[in-house]
Amino acid sequence: MKKFLEEFKTFITKGNVLDMAVGVIVGGAFGAITSSLVANVITPLLAWLFGTPNTDALNITLRAADEAAGTEALVLGLGTFVGAIINFLVIALVLFSVIKAFNKARELAEAKKKAEEEAAAAAAEPEEPKPTTEELLTAILEEMKKK
Repeated sequence: MKKFLEEFKTFITKGNVLDMAVGVIVGGAFGAITSSLVANVITPLLAWLFGTPNTDALNITLRAADEAAGTEALVLGLGTFVGAIINFLVIALVLFSVIKAFNKARELAEAKKKAEEEAAAAAAEPEEPKPTTEELLTAILEEMKKK
């Protein structure tokens, strides 16, 4: 039992498990944000466009409920389905935008790091020694003798 608990402790304290836990918590909060975006921004815009307060109004009733016969209404939930698609598309769009922004930030950080490394490497390279005045005069004299 003690070995089992030690293995569990090692597993639970690994970075991947902690990262996953943080991801789940942030994902839940992100889901609340996107749900609010759909419910409070997108849905009212759709209500304004279609003249209905929600997409459920677009459902089609195939058979009305009959209490005398004990049958329930048969509804084709097109509006509900459209609402789910819109919710999915908004979440996908927001996730795409967030991932794109993170990737751009990562690219910029990597480019900056690469530029710093190149600058450091260039600074570390010794400069070629410049010829002395005597060497230059000797070279000029040799060129004059050739002509």
